[in-house]
Amino acid sequence: MEFRVATVTDVPAVLALLADDAITRERGYGEVPTGLEPTIRAAFEAIEADPNNELIVAVEDGVVVGSCQLTWIPGLSRGGGWRLLVEAVRIHAGRRGHGLGAEMMRWAIERARQRGCRMVQLTTDKRRTGAHRFYERLGFVASHEGMKLTL
Repeated sequence: MEFRVATVTDVPAVLALLADDAITRERGYGEVPTGLEPTIRAAFEAIEADPNNELIVAVEDGVVVGSCQLTWIPGLSRGGGWRLLVEAVRIHAGRRGHGLGAEMMRWAIERARQRGCRMVQLTTDKRRTGAHRFYERLGFVASHEGMKLTL
């Protein structure tokens, strides 16, 4: 398994991973664009240009089978410590249950250590009880209640 920063040619595969999810479809994001629409291209270019953002892909035999976005956040709390925010974690449906997600998360956690982070944080939908158990097995603790406001 190879983990690397995504290139623009990986974006369609990442979009397919994001769309292959019942909760995502409920939110109205189930259609995979046929091309790189201007808003998608602009989002990717912003991620790519920002040294505190990385779109990561997990590649197996030349095929993108997993993805997540890593965002490094500076802060004054915790003595000025940096934290890593992990978002949009996805593993191809046919590859789930084989340890790939855990391997990708351990890789991301190691990236956080390498950059001197004091914390790794993430949010997960309350309905994703299997994901909660997965993250708990990796050592994550549900210590805070998250809130979001969709605009």
